[in-house]
Amino acid sequence: MKIVVAPDSFKGCLPAAEVAAALAAGVRKAAPDAEVVEVPMADGGEGTVQALVAASGGRIETREVEGPLGAPVDAAFGLLGDGQTAVIEMAAASGLPLVPNDRRDPTQTSTFGTGQLVRAALDLGAREIILGIGGSATNDCGCGLAQALGIVFRDEEGHVLERVTGGRLLNVARIDLAGRDDRLAATRVRVACDVDNPLYGPRGAAHVFAPQKGATPAQVDLLDAGLRHIAEVICRDLALDVARLPGAGAAGGLGAGLVAFCGGRLEPGVQIVIEAAHLREKMSGADLCLTGEGRLDSQTCCGKTPAGVAGVAREAGALAVGVAAAVDLDSAGLQEVGLAAAFSLLNAPMSLEVAMKPDVAAGLLTAVGEQIVKLFLAARAAR
Repeated sequence: MKIVVAPDSFKGCLPAAEVAAALAAGVRKAAPDAEVVEVPMADGGEGTVQALVAASGGRIETREVEGPLGAPVDAAFGLLGDGQTAVIEMAAASGLPLVPNDRRDPTQTSTFGTGQLVRAALDLGAREIILGIGGSATNDCGCGLAQALGIVFRDEEGHVLERVTGGRLLNVARIDLAGRDDRLAATRVRVACDVDNPLYGPRGAAHVFAPQKGATPAQVDLLDAGLRHIAEVICRDLALDVARLPGAGAAGGLGAGLVAFCGGRLEPGVQIVIEAAHLREKMSGADLCLTGEGRLDSQTCCGKTPAGVAGVAREAGALAVGVAAAVDLDSAGLQEVGLAAAFSLLNAPMSLEVAMKPDVAAGLLTAVGEQIVKLFLAARAAR
């Protein structure tokens, strides 16, 4: 019997690799002779680097880069086991948690540090870059990232703009690609993006996301006008229309910027991880698959890890079962996600604080993994 354990992280509690290990320990208790394959997963957001490094036998690299407001920060990224693929979470260099609450202002923040991580990955020989773009503090359409990679922005007088932030997009009159890092032309850039917002307008980056980053109503209008303007410049100078591209508005327009400046392709995050982790190959011949995340609810079917993993399990003819701290799905919801059943970790009344202690959660995961496999084996024996 073959059982694949492919969960996401339980955010704020355990990374995906530790969730997988704890569940697998329970699986082995119930079925000591089973082939158990652990595949830590993610959907392009927080935990993607750790999950793919663990799944591929890669390594973590750390670089000092420029944070969202210009101060130096230490940011980690991954080089996967093939030595050719790097995985970057933009939040590591340009994320909202890096900005103190009283300084949150997306007119002043930049993605320059994320561009520095891309350059560091190229220096290590990466020829494929997977970039997760959730959790940003920025609204600069990726212009900061572009500057870190050698692209120059000029004003109406032809002067070089030194630091293009969200509040300075209206100053950009021309884009000069002459100095862009040559290695990008031979590099596949895959952008893990699970929103479909356009670049500007009522559903655009500024109106939907900038208030969460500290923008006032007046700043939202400024940022939206800037995004509209830079889209026009990109269309004229680079012959690319990114304005209505689904996902262009992700991460303050970084989705659009990665397409325009790096030749990136926007893709569902979980599908990128499924491919990079070779989940389909690892699922081949499986009888049972355990997956999960911190909470299974109505959002799970919208590009989240359990839905993606369940789809792969279905293709392989394996039964998919979900595990979560909280399960808020009825039978119709489970069917939509693709899960045969879902189990909560909690085996007794306890506070969230207690349940989220890593040692407690690991023990609960092991216990529920054991019980799921015992039930599966009993059902097979009863046929």
